[in-house]
Amino acid sequence: MPVTLSQREHIVKLLRESILSTEEIAEVSGVPRGSVIAIKAHLGMGRYEIDTATKEIIEEAAELKFGLERDMEQALRSNIQQLEPGLKISDGGKQRITDAGYIDITATDESGATVIIELKAGIAEPQALTQLLAYIGAVGQEGGLASRGLLIAQNFHPKLLFAVKAVSNVKLLKYNFKFGFQSV
Repeated sequence: MPVTLSQREHIVKLLRESILSTEEIAEVSGVPRGSVIAIKAHLGMGRYEIDTATKEIIEEAAELKFGLERDMEQALRSNIQQLEPGLKISDGGKQRITDAGYIDITATDESGATVIIELKAGIAEPQALTQLLAYIGAVGQEGGLASRGLLIAQNFHPKLLFAVKAVSNVKLLKYNFKFGFQSV
């Protein structure tokens, strides 16, 4: 349920008085804690304090996401042609370092063009496209023929879907999981 104007004004007043914690303000205002945090951030009142349990949850989620991307990278390196026939790894089996950062996988296609592959666990946010284009530009500056990129994610933010329509050298691919089980 959205925060009403009167609730927002009350929250702003309480935040400026700096007497109550975020949780207490949420409780007396009858709104979720996240709404108070959003209003606090909108006011430019700095970052809110994160309790230890929340920090642990955030760290675990980041580790899980990193691990999933690493596992996807290893799986693709083992069978890169599942993305498209004729694709070959050209980075020596490890992430390529450029001025723009680390490229997950660099490959070449049947025509010899360089293909930059960026992997995202979960939903790819709009900045993932910027990241991929930066890699393509960086490889081009190094004298390579970075002609296109593949952005692979479970799904894509709607703004990213609109933005990719403006570039002709990027293709989006969705991944999915198929679990198999065997006795050990």
